[in-house]
Amino acid sequence: MNSERITINSKQMGGVPCIRGLRIPVATIVGMVANDMTVEEILDAYPDLERDDIREALHYAAEAVRERTLPLVIPD
Repeated sequence: MNSERITINSKQMGGVPCIRGLRIPVATIVGMVANDMTVEEILDAYPDLERDDIREALHYAAEAVRERTLPLVIPD
């Protein structure tokens, strides 16, 4: 997935996807949303973020899950 707001740099944060070259991993933002934090609360916690960064992090995570091949597990 190509995104101007999501960057991956092997020399930063172990190469995990981050927001705009900042040391804020996409997974951190997604986790905050999953923990019912509002956009305003996230922006207060990370003043360098923009609303579009949060939206793009969610789109990136959704695409990453969509592209992943998951094994089919059939219960016994």
